[in-house]
Amino acid sequence: MSMAKKAIRAADELQQRHAWLAVPVAVWKKFGDDSAGNLAALIAYYAFAALFPLLLVLVTVLDIVLKNDPALQKKLLNSALAQYPVIGPQLGHIGRLHQAGLALVIGLLGTFIGSRGVATAMQNALNSVWEIPIARRPSFPWSWLRSFGLILVIGLGLIGTTIVSGLASGAGHVLTGLGASVAAIAVSLVLNIGVFWLAFRLGTASEIGWRQLRLGAVIGAVIWQVLQSFGGYFVSHQLAHASPSYGTFAVVIGLLAWLYLEAELTLYAVEINVVRTYRLWPRSIAPPPYTKQDRRAYQMYAEAQKRRKDMDIVVGVGGEDDREKTAG
Repeated sequence: MSMAKKAIRAADELQQRHAWLAVPVAVWKKFGDDSAGNLAALIAYYAFAALFPLLLVLVTVLDIVLKNDPALQKKLLNSALAQYPVIGPQLGHIGRLHQAGLALVIGLLGTFIGSRGVATAMQNALNSVWEIPIARRPSFPWSWLRSFGLILVIGLGLIGTTIVSGLASGAGHVLTGLGASVAAIAVSLVLNIGVFWLAFRLGTASEIGWRQLRLGAVIGAVIWQVLQSFGGYFVSHQLAHASPSYGTFAVVIGLLAWLYLEAELTLYAVEINVVRTYRLWPRSIAPPPYTKQDRRAYQMYAEAQKRRKDMDIVVGVGGEDDREKTAG
């Protein structure tokens, strides 16, 4: 056995003996096994497709409803764009639909198609990460109803988070400085946990209970809160490299990078939840031998592909442990 292989084996044995190492390794392995990066990319793609029609409709509706109050129009639009650090102000330059009839209908249709794509991609991602067999996943028309529910929850949730955060921040005349910031963050975090929890409930098959989804909702909400506070650095870093080459299109690159980062980290939160729920650690990073949790994970992956309820899938994991030979 080479020195490099011995070193890898030693590191593998070390992480398997300590939960604080084994759990992150198990999450990382399962994320790769599920091709969760591809699932996140699909969510980001549909979110991007839905965002611009949505902003176009929002600007047009605000112009119609609040045509006598431009200041309030600007305040509400800026609050919505605050969800996108650095690129938010640039997105704010989008124009309005001057022919509010047919054009508004087209904008709404584009928003609906994109939003339903996001909801469908989220359902597929959540059920895939939880290893729900295809035969037991919600089918039409329940999958459509769940998608509509997700659209409402996410859309209204984002609006509600923005408004409540703004109200909490506006309490600065009562709580000054740090107190106002802490209040805003706390209120926004509580609301985000509720939004994530309900979204995960709608996006995951009913055999996964509310309690099982709770940890992922909390972690997802915390990640979202951190992204809102510090994600601007990531986006500005992307724009700094893209702007010289792509000019205005750098905003598109930054937006796609931001949406993908949100989707990817959200799926990591779900993966943590799944690994903890099914106790899928420790996993081996240099098999053979395979751990008991490795074998259980592979069985779950195979069963997730069942397209009929009467199918039986048996997984055999081979591979000879060569450590005894090396020791001998």
